[in-house]
Amino acid sequence: MWDTSKDYRLLVAEKAAELFLKTIEGAKFKGKWDKKKAIKLAKEMIPELQALRYSYLEPQELIETPQMKELKEKALGIIEALGGEDWYVKFLELADKSEREKVEESIAKVRFFLNTILNLDKRLALGKINDPVIAVDIKVGEVMSAGKHPNADKLLVCNVNIGDRAITVVTNDLSVKEGHRVAVALLPPANFRGITSEGMFLGAEEGVLKDVKGEIGGLPKGIPLEALKETRNLVESFLKN
Repeated sequence: MWDTSKDYRLLVAEKAAELFLKTIEGAKFKGKWDKKKAIKLAKEMIPELQALRYSYLEPQELIETPQMKELKEKALGIIEALGGEDWYVKFLELADKSEREKVEESIAKVRFFLNTILNLDKRLALGKINDPVIAVDIKVGEVMSAGKHPNADKLLVCNVNIGDRAITVVTNDLSVKEGHRVAVALLPPANFRGITSEGMFLGAEEGVLKDVKGEIGGLPKGIPLEALKETRNLVESFLKN
């Protein structure tokens, strides 16, 4: 019997749903979208996630449950309520200059929630492993651009291709350059001096790993264990907040 009550993948998914509800309640999104529907669907997810967490089923069995199917359908329903597949593009275009930073942060939090739910089955498919590291997606990414942070000399703002989309990652490793293949942990978004980072590069003592093996958007191969330490700490911190 698997102790699902302590499974980090389910704990993070439930916390992500709570983050989404808090974010969407105060979101300053302009344009046509169905806020009530998005909130309703997210609230319905909470008891479904709790049912999974106290089911004590094996990870593979969890994937086949009606609750898992419902979670995916509701996540897709939320995307529809937000305005469709490219919902965030519209919100960015309509955002006032004075509110753009807040809108970008809200969008990043919504994307984290949707990614967490829609890829939950893939993380559960990794089996009976209870480690904070597999509670979030870690993907191979390619740095498309890297430039100085406008408000911090010791930070870089990177645009990173992770296969299905591009994300913004803020890093303190100033040696990161365009073309580097990195491992990215898709963590809860964090605001660094006005720029929202949607993930963190994995690294070791010598800095960010810059020649990571694996397909873009897939699982990185041959990552040293020490490179996972900070991801583990940040997931634990997210659950405690």
